[in-house]
Amino acid sequence: MAERLAAAGEAAGAEVRLRQVERQATGGEKAATDAQAAEAEAAKGAPGASADDVVWADAVLFGSPTRYGNIAGQLKIFIDSLGAQWAQGLLADKVYAGFTTSQTAHGGQETTLIALYNTIYHFGGIIVPPGYTDGLKFVDGNPYGVSHVTGGGNDIPLGEAELNALDHMATRVVTIAGRLKGE
Repeated sequence: MAERLAAAGEAAGAEVRLRQVERQATGGEKAATDAQAAEAEAAKGAPGASADDVVWADAVLFGSPTRYGNIAGQLKIFIDSLGAQWAQGLLADKVYAGFTTSQTAHGGQETTLIALYNTIYHFGGIIVPPGYTDGLKFVDGNPYGVSHVTGGGNDIPLGEAELNALDHMATRVVTIAGRLKGE
């Protein structure tokens, strides 16, 4: 999903940095789950995310697998590490949107995005969800961002509806960020 958003953002005229939040061991983990292994495999080659990346960007697209209807712990740790930048106002007045996956339909995708956005409100960020701004959103059905059901084996590929929704969200985010900059 992140790679598709990056390509669509570039196609819309944005300079893009694709980054991966570092995986954090939690609660005495001894081995990665299949889902975590799949996430790590998909992110190989992406540089680690830093606070400077968020400060640099005019628009930020955060992605996270759904964890009990919330964002993954490693993304939360990264976001929590942005306190100094938040205190300086460096995270405000940027466009933000989110995307997520879960293994099952109704697995907490919308609540994950809403939980993510709770932090963005504190940043003073401008949330630009796709909403129902294009008829294709009635097919994928998530106005809060883009979501995908991966299945129990995390092996269901993105379909046409998700790919179209990702392209639409990236284009919308780039367009609105450009308008805010006066472009």
